[in-house]
Amino acid sequence: MSPKGAGEERDRVTDDLSMTGVQRPLPLLDDETRPFWEAGGDGVFRFACCHGCGALLHPPQPVCRYCRSTDIGTRDVPARGVVVGATVNHQQWDPRFPPPYAIVTVAVDADPRVRVLSNLVDVPAEDVRVGMRVTARFEHLDDVWVPLFVPSGEPDAPLPSDETPPGDHRRWARPMPTTERFEDRVAITGIGMSDIGRRLMRPPLSLTVDAVTAAVEDAGLDLADIDGLSTYPGGTTASGFAEGGITALEDALGLRPTWYNGGAETFGPGGSVIAAMLAVAAGLARHVVCFRTVWLATFAAQQRAAAASGGNPYGMDVGAGRVPGYRGPYGAGSAANHLAMAASHHFARYGTTRETLGWIALNQRANAGRNPLAIYRDPMTMDDYMTARPISTPFGLYDCDVPADASIAVVVSHLDAARDLRHPPVLVEATGTQITERVAWEQSTMTHEPQVLGPSAHLWARTTLRPSDVDVALLYDGFTFNCLSWLEALGFCGIGEAKDFLDGGKNIALDGGVVAVNPHGGQLSAGRTHGMGLVHEAVVQLRGDAGERQRRDARVAVVSSGGLTPAGALLLRSSS
Repeated sequence: MSPKGAGEERDRVTDDLSMTGVQRPLPLLDDETRPFWEAGGDGVFRFACCHGCGALLHPPQPVCRYCRSTDIGTRDVPARGVVVGATVNHQQWDPRFPPPYAIVTVAVDADPRVRVLSNLVDVPAEDVRVGMRVTARFEHLDDVWVPLFVPSGEPDAPLPSDETPPGDHRRWARPMPTTERFEDRVAITGIGMSDIGRRLMRPPLSLTVDAVTAAVEDAGLDLADIDGLSTYPGGTTASGFAEGGITALEDALGLRPTWYNGGAETFGPGGSVIAAMLAVAAGLARHVVCFRTVWLATFAAQQRAAAASGGNPYGMDVGAGRVPGYRGPYGAGSAANHLAMAASHHFARYGTTRETLGWIALNQRANAGRNPLAIYRDPMTMDDYMTARPISTPFGLYDCDVPADASIAVVVSHLDAARDLRHPPVLVEATGTQITERVAWEQSTMTHEPQVLGPSAHLWARTTLRPSDVDVALLYDGFTFNCLSWLEALGFCGIGEAKDFLDGGKNIALDGGVVAVNPHGGQLSAGRTHGMGLVHEAVVQLRGDAGERQRRDARVAVVSSGGLTPAGALLLRSSS
């Protein structure tokens, strides 16, 4: 090797993602996880296996999801596969994982329906890619063998298909079981929003009270008229994701609801609204106030203050505790990492590019410039987007939503009670709630954000309206790729066609586009309100009250809810 060649090789080795400084949290061993984490001692993967049809099952289950057999054992298979999702993480989520490092999802050769989340090591960052053939190298730590992946040196492999291809989910959509629709008996009658900002440093319950009372007043009701409460996710105030839920609000306002609901296993953050509609249509309540409160920005500031006093800036236990499941040792500390891997697969399969995602970010920022309440309103160029600091490839800073403090509330009323209230009611045309995909992130849809294809197909099975009838689309955009996934799933363009549809941004623009996407700026620029801000903006648009950001003659709006959670969709229409 020439001296120049030797120097180039040294530079290449220096740039390899070796993860030598990582302090991996160890997985918790129990009867289900132990076979997987100990199999590396024999140099293999060990999975649950159905003796009925031969399918590998991961995570292990007591029954086969494919043939429903309960004759389940274990099977050793070669620790080899193909990368189906890849991201180089540049953000510090956890002090035990100094960036950069690569996180990959690998489809196992023995049964590509089984995916393993891990790290790709000893490879330059620019070589991390979907399609790479890899083999496991086991790292022996205490009583476990943690599988990491290294390139096998073989040519790239064809990409395996999802269990159900993206375009086929319509065949799973169930038709309406009766001709009577609960949607015809309900309406949205009131909306309210607290202050919204980056670090308001206010108790989250105070934000909730402001939003709820504003929504009730907007509907022309009194608090005494409210006989139902619904929220997502309810309960804990930990991590800035809620204010304490139904219990906290009921106690603060002295309400006496006949029906209430709170929880995370629902149709995304907007699931509280769909649940309220069902309760109202069934006669359990007449006026339900639904609310969603986030205070992530203040929570983060409190954690930094704790760190300055000797506490932990990450708000997590970084001690010796074991982590349940199969993700803990790999530093996948954010939904950004998981969505980025799905985006990488879409890029590889359909030719999508960073510029494709950039048109979404630019659209939201342009719209936010017309929204006086948006957090980020300054103009942004494609060059600004492309040169922003990387977060988790292919995502940069402007692919990610803006942490905020805010509370949003909406009132769902029975249609009989809605006609005489302050505003013309916003009617509900259809809901989409069906699960057709696996819920576990790395085992679910590879091509799109998981849980968008099923709800979208179900939505259109409950209405005669079509995507061409929609004027405004309020699409979940925790990351730009969420929004792209919903655009394709809902049928505004074909599966894999977003690159052409989004080119130049004209098709999603507020003025003259095929459909106006997130006229208020979305979560990317207006601020992260976990889906409820999208419902709020849909009502504003259908009332014609959006001012400079109003979509002309908006009559029909679709709202999506969910970001790597079970998800749902709403189709709303004006009554005037």
